[in-house]
Amino acid sequence: MSKPVILQIDASARKAGSVTRELTGAIATQLLNRSPDAKVLIRDVSQGLPFLDEEWVGANFTDPAERTAAQRLKLALSDTLVAELIAADTIIVGVPVYNFSIPAALKAWVDLIARAKETFKYTQNGPVGLLEGKKAYLAVASGGTKVGSEIDFAVNYLKHMLGFVGINDVTIIAADQLMMDPAKQEVALAQTRELAA
Repeated sequence: MSKPVILQIDASARKAGSVTRELTGAIATQLLNRSPDAKVLIRDVSQGLPFLDEEWVGANFTDPAERTAAQRLKLALSDTLVAELIAADTIIVGVPVYNFSIPAALKAWVDLIARAKETFKYTQNGPVGLLEGKKAYLAVASGGTKVGSEIDFAVNYLKHMLGFVGINDVTIIAADQLMMDPAKQEVALAQTRELAA
């Protein structure tokens, strides 16, 4: 039996003092307490990922058997990110809310993993996600945006995109509105400690 894989995605521009990094680390620790043999893969996207361009789109829509070496190279990072997601049993995403939404680097990650015939497929009844059976945690931090409110364009979007690729079991751990109530950070950390229970 293969070891479970935990994919931890960090996106905060801050390394020190990042609430989302603290939360993703705490969630990973609690999951490791439950499954000590699990493998944790950390993908830090904070330094940026390439945005989709015409060459990428052309390569993506070329039949894999007919792709040129240049096209395969263009898709190499996307292929790696997709492979990480496919291999993962559990996905932890750090979600710092910047200006009511997710950081550009995290959006770039979404664009690179949303691949027809890889992570979802089109059917006569619409798109179907191909990554079913996985668990996801969204570790969210915001200064003023309330998670789930009408101005939260981060959490609802990520829940939708995870569902789009078939990941519907999503738990949100929120340290939101920290500028108004800094104690919410400890509440969120307490939630992570309950994961092992």
